[in-house]
Amino acid sequence: MRAIHTKLLRDLWRLRAQVITIALVVAVGVAGFVGMFSVHESLLAARDAFYRDNRLADVFVTAKRAPVHLRDRLQAIDGVLAVQLTVQADAQIDLPGVDAPVTGRFVGLDLARAQAGRQGLNALTLVKGRWPERGNALEAVVNDRFATVRGLRPGDAVHAILNGRRERVVLVGTAISPEYVFASRGGAPDDQTFGLWWVDGQRLEDIFDLQGAFNQAALRLHAGMPTAPVMEAVDRLLAPYGSLGAVDRHDQLSARIVEDELSQLKVLGTVLPSIFLAVAMFVLNVVLGRQVATQRSQIAALKALGYGNGAIAAHYIELALVIAGLGVAAGLALSGWIGRLTLGLYDEVFRFNQLAYATPAWLLLAATGIAAVAAAAGTWAAIHQVVRLSPAQAMQPPTPPSYRATLLERLGLGRQLGPGGMMVVRNLERRPLRSLFTVGGIAAAVALQISGAFWLDAIAHVVDVQFRQVQPGNVLLSFHQPVRQDVVRELQRLPGVQRAEPLRSEPVRVHAHGRRVDTTLQGTLPDAQLLRVVDTSLGPIELPDHGITLSHLLARELGVGLGDTVELEFRLWHRARATLTVSAIVNNQMGKPAYLPLAQMNRLSRDGDAVTSAALQVQPQAMPAFWAAVKQAPVIDNVFDKQATLASFEATTSRNMGVLSAILTVFAVAMAVGITYNAARIALSERAWELASLRVLGMTRAEVSALLLAPLALELLLALPLGAAAGWGLAKLLMALMSSENIEFPVIVAPATYGWAVLIVLAAGVASALVVRRRIDHLNLVAVLKVRE
Repeated sequence: MRAIHTKLLRDLWRLRAQVITIALVVAVGVAGFVGMFSVHESLLAARDAFYRDNRLADVFVTAKRAPVHLRDRLQAIDGVLAVQLTVQADAQIDLPGVDAPVTGRFVGLDLARAQAGRQGLNALTLVKGRWPERGNALEAVVNDRFATVRGLRPGDAVHAILNGRRERVVLVGTAISPEYVFASRGGAPDDQTFGLWWVDGQRLEDIFDLQGAFNQAALRLHAGMPTAPVMEAVDRLLAPYGSLGAVDRHDQLSARIVEDELSQLKVLGTVLPSIFLAVAMFVLNVVLGRQVATQRSQIAALKALGYGNGAIAAHYIELALVIAGLGVAAGLALSGWIGRLTLGLYDEVFRFNQLAYATPAWLLLAATGIAAVAAAAGTWAAIHQVVRLSPAQAMQPPTPPSYRATLLERLGLGRQLGPGGMMVVRNLERRPLRSLFTVGGIAAAVALQISGAFWLDAIAHVVDVQFRQVQPGNVLLSFHQPVRQDVVRELQRLPGVQRAEPLRSEPVRVHAHGRRVDTTLQGTLPDAQLLRVVDTSLGPIELPDHGITLSHLLARELGVGLGDTVELEFRLWHRARATLTVSAIVNNQMGKPAYLPLAQMNRLSRDGDAVTSAALQVQPQAMPAFWAAVKQAPVIDNVFDKQATLASFEATTSRNMGVLSAILTVFAVAMAVGITYNAARIALSERAWELASLRVLGMTRAEVSALLLAPLALELLLALPLGAAAGWGLAKLLMALMSSENIEFPVIVAPATYGWAVLIVLAAGVASALVVRRRIDHLNLVAVLKVRE
């Protein structure tokens, strides 16, 4: 073994504590990068395979009622490869032993093709049981996640109100569908109260009087065919039949949510690990810079023995690469745990044919390469000046820095600090760059902790706005078709109902400046109390008497502001049009709705005095009797139970965000320990002769420790408020990168989140300092004072 290799092993052993802490920082960065991107790649591969194997359509369209003979005209549209027409309808379902009804979406299934294994587009994968069969009983296959959550098994029977008639439905199997990878009514996870039920398509047509008609169409396009011209042709063809507007796969609810999650994983896998690798570069630079400074005589000896500048530089870079390699190895092991834990959370929400954790080879190479480059860059910055020295120059100690009075001394404030205080100030001011990096690294640890915990604050805010401010009522009922407002008086007679308010929600297309957006128009009473329009900044607002109110996401997409005019196109019934002035813009969080007073909406639509749903406030103690009455109401097909939905939402999101927060807490602690420990060890190695001299002169161990650790404590205290501010900025950045065109999460950081972040990082820093404090107590004064660098 060459001498320089022996030196490498001895340096690694002598610096073993610092090697471990630096490797830990590298490991966390690599683990986050590899783990998150492995989950991304695993989900992406599972999604693409599921969509391909089960033939997910490229274009989807919903109509009120259209004749099946349009199939040929849809098929004849340029670029269309295949067309599938189906019937679907929502209905309330009475589950055995459950008070509140749930909502089921019944979808027609071609039994002959399913049983023969020749399904068309959006093919189901049977998980348990068998396919339905035609007969007296209405048999169904339900989505597997809903069946699991509700404890349903093949052979169980439920009752559903289908087109006003109470029908017995027998569950014969469970399935998963590419069209409903994420099964939801409005974008939030809802496996408790919403399920998919696939039944005999002909039977469903008969039940809903849709013989020879369809209300759902799916189209598969030739590879490479743009969807825009096809969607325009579909809209023109189906407009007379109450089309809600064609959407491509990107805007289909389930596919869009999956895509948004994949994008968010990319952000998490890029932004957060970058912080760790940057910190690792800094720590390596400082540690190896100090190592080179203490080994000037050794470098001179190596040069005298014939080692060139390149060999010596390679030696120190090799030292950094070994440290980085240890971090990469540990990070890859940790990434598997993080990745599988995260993928398990997604597996509970997304349902694919196959979902297995895998780390692509390119990801391993990328992580190794990035860590190696970061380590080499940090090392070269520390050694490039020293390795250029001639042997004679390297034998000499470094030129002492030229000191001058500190800023506090020049201001005349030095006397107030005393000798010890001035030593601390001089130590900080004469190494400003190192102090700046230490403060920045600790602040980054605080910011990282906040970035993992603020999600719970944001979700709590969303829950407060959506479930308590927007909907103070506890029940929302939707009707199979628009009904007269008189139905509200009948609802008020149901057990426990304290107040009932009519609502209307209709699909519309809004035109402005050559742009058009398909969205939902909501009509409410002027004095609505149970389902309100809420501005996140202003709270509940009253709709203006004239003009239209737009959500800010809709206004932004249309490019309109207050006073501009938009054209409103109703998609159903009379398909009326109206030109309106934008009278208000509401800062909401989710979706792109538009709002009108109910009376004005009914007048513009020319559909009469109609409502589509009702918001209710029901006494909690009367809920069992109320739900029993609702189950007998034939016009109600969709039920929203706020308490059940809120409990399901909070349980799912709190657990998932709790896991993310716990992982990032561990990461933040690792970063804080790595920075503070190395800062303290470097300070000890630089000032060991000085501290030993002070001990000999009579200072106690505690006093000497205070002189060494006081600069670190000051840096730590400076970093905490900066880290709190940086945490808010990092949260803002993550939200900006993760927000989609339909959702804009708020950046909410509660005081308790700041407090916990500060306490956690402070505790990690104090613990690291105490470890170094023990080394100060055990200084060998004789050995230290023999040689002064």
